[in-house]
Amino acid sequence: MRSFIRKTFAAIILIGGAASVCAQQMPPLPTDPNVRIGKLDNGLTYYIRHNALPEKQADFYIAQKVGSILEEDNQRGLAHFLEHMCFNGTTNFPGNSLREYLESIGVKFGANLNAYTAIDETVYNIANVPVIRDGIIDSCLLILHDWADDLTLDPKEIDKERGVIHEEWRTRTGAMMRMYDTIFPKMFAGSKYAYRLPIGSMDIIDNFPYKDLRDYYEKWYRPDLQGVIVVGDIDVDQIEAKIKKIFGPIKMPKDAAERKSFPVPDNKEPIIAIAKDKEQQVNQVYVYHKHDPFPEDLKNTVGYLIYNYMTSAVSNMLNTRLQELTQTATPPFINAGVEDNDFVLAKTKKAFMGVAICKEGGIETGLAALMREIERARQFGFTEGEYTRMKADYLRALENVYNERSKMKSEQFVSQYVSNFINGDPIPSIEDEYALMTQIVPNIPLDNVNQLLKSLVTDSNTVVSLFCPDKPGVKLPTEADIKKVLADVKAEKLEAYVDKVSNEPLMKETPKGGKVIKTEKGPFESTILTLNNGVRVILKSTNFKADEIRMSSFSRGGTSLFDEKDALQFKQINEVAGLGGLGNFSIVDLQKVLSGKVASASASVNTLSEAVSGKCSPKDLETMLQLTYLSFTAPRMDAAAFESYKSRLKAQLANMEVNPNIALSDSLRKELYGDNPRVLRIKADMVDQTDYQKIMDMYKDRFKDASDFTFIFVGNINQATATPLIEQYLGSLPSINRKEDFRDVNLDIRKGEHKNVFHRELQTQKATVCIIRSGECEYTLKNQLMMSMLSQLLTMEYTETVREDEGASYGVGVSGDISLYPKVEATLQISFDTNPEKRAKMSSLIDKGINDFIANGPKAENLQKVKEYMLKNYEANQKENGYWMNILYSYFWENSDMATGYADTVNGITAADLQHFAKDFFSQNNRIEVSMTSGDTK
Repeated sequence: MRSFIRKTFAAIILIGGAASVCAQQMPPLPTDPNVRIGKLDNGLTYYIRHNALPEKQADFYIAQKVGSILEEDNQRGLAHFLEHMCFNGTTNFPGNSLREYLESIGVKFGANLNAYTAIDETVYNIANVPVIRDGIIDSCLLILHDWADDLTLDPKEIDKERGVIHEEWRTRTGAMMRMYDTIFPKMFAGSKYAYRLPIGSMDIIDNFPYKDLRDYYEKWYRPDLQGVIVVGDIDVDQIEAKIKKIFGPIKMPKDAAERKSFPVPDNKEPIIAIAKDKEQQVNQVYVYHKHDPFPEDLKNTVGYLIYNYMTSAVSNMLNTRLQELTQTATPPFINAGVEDNDFVLAKTKKAFMGVAICKEGGIETGLAALMREIERARQFGFTEGEYTRMKADYLRALENVYNERSKMKSEQFVSQYVSNFINGDPIPSIEDEYALMTQIVPNIPLDNVNQLLKSLVTDSNTVVSLFCPDKPGVKLPTEADIKKVLADVKAEKLEAYVDKVSNEPLMKETPKGGKVIKTEKGPFESTILTLNNGVRVILKSTNFKADEIRMSSFSRGGTSLFDEKDALQFKQINEVAGLGGLGNFSIVDLQKVLSGKVASASASVNTLSEAVSGKCSPKDLETMLQLTYLSFTAPRMDAAAFESYKSRLKAQLANMEVNPNIALSDSLRKELYGDNPRVLRIKADMVDQTDYQKIMDMYKDRFKDASDFTFIFVGNINQATATPLIEQYLGSLPSINRKEDFRDVNLDIRKGEHKNVFHRELQTQKATVCIIRSGECEYTLKNQLMMSMLSQLLTMEYTETVREDEGASYGVGVSGDISLYPKVEATLQISFDTNPEKRAKMSSLIDKGINDFIANGPKAENLQKVKEYMLKNYEANQKENGYWMNILYSYFWENSDMATGYADTVNGITAADLQHFAKDFFSQNNRIEVSMTSGDTK
């Protein structure tokens, strides 16, 4: 390894020129020895790795180097259609038996069983499989085999799926999708990418001959374009033998078509593409500086890691500058950012992209500001201070990954192997990457990073796209106007960026501290500390992640204690209170002083409580506690940041009403809560009534007394070393021992049956239906579990009836919950999109599903599927910090034990229990339906 690193250091001076020159000077990058990679005689590639997190589970993937770019003009949408058909019948799993089998072992469709189709690839997954017996492993590999080579493509199933995909198109086709269809032919002029969005053409989807889909499948689904990936708690040798046996017999077709790549032409003059839509809410401006991608045959070199580091360094430092601009009193845009990535759809062309969200009438101003900062960095480079902070953050993040190397989950490895197969991205071990980059990065000069930016942003290959509201009376810039902005910025005489940095520590003085006056054993192997100022601290030490401590807290009260006449003020408290930063540091300076730290803390005031939550590495625990202390004692006001907030918020809200979902949410809110001012939606004309001082006074009121606060820490926390820090900072929090609780502010859902079906002119014909059922219900673990089961069982029912049988929706969402405070209330929400002509029938079908459940209870096999899924997740959750944080929070906030007896309770719930639960809940006859439709409202 030492000679390897010496060779690498010897070549660093060449970095910053062309990527290929950089890589050619670099030694090859070792592949992680813990992954077994092989190729069968027929050309199929496989990746296998043993990984014990989650225990007794494994992920099975098949990646295809096949996407919508390979479609002919008469096949647009067939790559995506084929993905759907993989779940509708194979030789060994006819009909719905594939889904039926996987759900019987706790693998849920949509959650663990899924796929995606992109421009250049299609990837299928069976994730979180409980590999508790060989038969399960064999079946999952057989499913992958059938996807690869044995789809039945039954004409009846094809015809059923046409409706589902049409409804997926309906759900996904909003303003941006419509504008993409308008703008891509110009952005990708001369390239096949111009007309290859995966959803395709609905005319083709509705009418293609069955043979066209079969021909596409036979032509492109073949071994040389397929990669099988299995990662999890498995035996690598056993899996390899099974893959060879199951996939080896698949034959490579004779005279196979060439899998071509499709170039994107260069352009000397800027390409300007402008689109507008009546439902677009804000102006979005994208500027692309196209460049060639890193050579694929050189990706497996250290040069590729260094190149990625340098491009991310450029993006991170420039994004920090852009965020500074948003904090000025009159920001030139609502928000802005940059990154280097694929040129939108195309893997054959990369682009250094800048995006700005602009105010109405401010497109040219926002574009000019974005381009000015890119040009400033290109001309003058970045400063040593910026680069030092960026390197510190990078190396600290790298250290975090290294520390967690034995705690990585299977899905993290899977994503690496998919990228390796599809894109040729390298897969070094974490140990090798850490050893290399921790020694290389400190030796990469800033000048090389600055030179790289100059090679990314040149005077040619520029593309600008605008996505704008189609609003009467608003004049949009022309192509000539945009070109003039670009030219004017290039001609400007700019000055170098000045990096203003304070050398002050986060806290100049350490608070005097307090003392733990009581230590006792808590639930779930936790420890309870009581401090002399009344603060209660719960500690649960785990070894699930080496470099993580999570913090949560609560105190009763929240905005419920404020007068409803101040609703406009307290509804903005979480956005406004943090605008100024903490202590002596603005929000911009605070990020600078925290560079190289893995620590965060944020305060919030919710309806019933106030809280500070955070996350840190064990070695940065003191920093997180300092941030917590400052959140209580030293919130900072910043007039310029507040003016910026108001300016940007007004711009964001100016056209909000053109978004159809706003009309839907307004109507739903009205039906649920009437005119309660606590649920008001802030509109643009209200923003100037925001009272900064009043909001800060409200915030300070909620945090002036910590005596009733409970803090919960879960993770790799050592009680002996943490206790002095807890005493120092949490023990110093202000305490006035006031006695208070939250108030019931009458946010109960309206009782009875209410229906509001309203018409809205939409650019894409659609109906959206929301049905809310509510009622009283005892707050117990069993009832919580039954509400979850009911939601899952109804989802399965509607998948079968509304989606599969009727082809009337891409999916019906069902979610239920039981809340304890301020009073017990159970809710179940059902929502879906559909064809306006089918809305009334589908709403009736939803009610029929509920009535059938009440009459007959759940199907035994479906109930067992739900139980398997819940128990599998419960077992995996036992080693998650987030799970135990939620359990402890519920225990102390609600006095509820949601963990003890979980598995026994799940297993003990019967079909009769669920039928009785559903009858009690639904028979309260509280039903609110709000539907927005572009069709008939009857």
